Amino acid sequence: MVNAVEQETTLRKRIQGRTVWGTRVRELVATTGAGASLAAMLLASGCSGEAELNVDRLAEAVQPPPTTVDARRSLAITDQPILANFGLQRVLQQIITTSGVSGISPTTLFNQWWDTQNPKPGLGLGPHCDDVTDAAGYPLVNGYPYTCRPSPAEGSQASCDPFAAGSACAYLPVGLFMRFDLAPADGSYCGEYRIVFAKTSGRTETQNRNLLIFEAALGNPHANQGLRGCQKLVRAFADLSSEADIEQRRTELEHIYFDGFEEFDPVVSYQNFGDNSLAVGQVRTNSFIQPDAPRVWSLREFKLARVCTTSCALEFVPVSDKVNPFGPLFDGTSMLPNSSAFQAAFLNEVPRLAAADPNAIAMHPSDLFNSGQSQAASSVTETNYPVNFGPPERSTAFRSAIQTTLLGLGSSLTPDDIVQRAQVTSCAGCHRLSNNASLGNATYWPSSLGFTHVSERDVDLETLGGVTRFRVSDALTSLLLPHRKQLAEDFLNNVPLPSRPAKEPIGGRWVH
Repeated sequence: MVNAVEQETTLRKRIQGRTVWGTRVRELVATTGAGASLAAMLLASGCSGEAELNVDRLAEAVQPPPTTVDARRSLAITDQPILANFGLQRVLQQIITTSGVSGISPTTLFNQWWDTQNPKPGLGLGPHCDDVTDAAGYPLVNGYPYTCRPSPAEGSQASCDPFAAGSACAYLPVGLFMRFDLAPADGSYCGEYRIVFAKTSGRTETQNRNLLIFEAALGNPHANQGLRGCQKLVRAFADLSSEADIEQRRTELEHIYFDGFEEFDPVVSYQNFGDNSLAVGQVRTNSFIQPDAPRVWSLREFKLARVCTTSCALEFVPVSDKVNPFGPLFDGTSMLPNSSAFQAAFLNEVPRLAAADPNAIAMHPSDLFNSGQSQAASSVTETNYPVNFGPPERSTAFRSAIQTTLLGLGSSLTPDDIVQRAQVTSCAGCHRLSNNASLGNATYWPSSLGFTHVSERDVDLETLGGVTRFRVSDALTSLLLPHRKQLAEDFLNNVPLPSRPAKEPIGGRWVH
């Protein structure tokens, strides 16, 4: 029996000799797929030279159709039947199992996590909000204010079992998000693959909402191949777009997240949430368990860590909130220790922030300037960059330096536009403060769902084709998802991606 390689070789010779019967080839192309299959049929057909067929036309004919991606099947998956088996208990248990730490349960790990929001000594299981303080005793993370949020706020969950029947701190999965766009240009890892959970109470209670975002940075098993080493995984997500059977899509996603796809590790693995050689991956929270005033949505970041002395413990550790510089650093009159260094470094961010394409608006400040929290509330100005920067009439050397940089770029944007664009890149900005904000040059940032980009609320549920799913924001549907869709399609269709520095995300932005 002639093998595929021999078939292809014979076909190539026949094409080169221009002896293929063109009409027959066109008929076969219409009914076959891969070149090997076509070759077998051509050889069996006894094709003669009744008509010549240009080599390039045949090569074009046997190419598979371009890959297209359905964003809501492959990139932002919120269908309730698919999410049913992605429970928080399963995720925490797999994290524990893959960490190798014994003697800990998902409930204990959950309690330790939320005890970080309580003052010490708390449960004595790990870090607390006030482990580091300033001279006045105010809590700090990374040298910037970090507000403790004890009971009745998020810290109350330190004594709650989320997996008990009828639990007051139960959570439900509301979305899976494929973020290949966050892969660095050198392919050192394959981007982030996320699971979002929402506190069940938030379905109906506006003052009792909390979202957990597990942002796994998935390693590239073929890092020597660069981004191409990620191709199988990206293809697996793209293939979900053409799979009509929702149960099959659920099965494939569970396999990717919990078993591992081919040579790729499972998405839900301890090392993917920060404890790896690249220190990538994290868990973020968007919290509003606020029955009493003052009510502030607070967005924070954690890394998972194994802490070993005589034995090992597994801990959620509060860390700086990346791409969230402390707001008062934007004040041109600030006397904070890092203000001058931040304002000098910020000028290097202006070209990216001045991008014409809203998807390319980005900055990546040094972690030296990042706060431990991003506060999304009109009553709190800590993360409100335009307020800290001041109105146009406030003349400072910082404002003048931004204007000079813009003039050098030939940009008609103003310094205020640039600071508003910096706001977009922060957690608080993207989730609330930048909703419908003007970014200059007739550009506006689309809105979140108030404070979130996927909603657990019953009033926001939507049904498509008889399937109920959680709603996602206008910012996602009108701007961010189309960009990620195009990026995945270009990658799989061998369209060159924009040239970027090795460690810069291929999508151009570091978060959101």
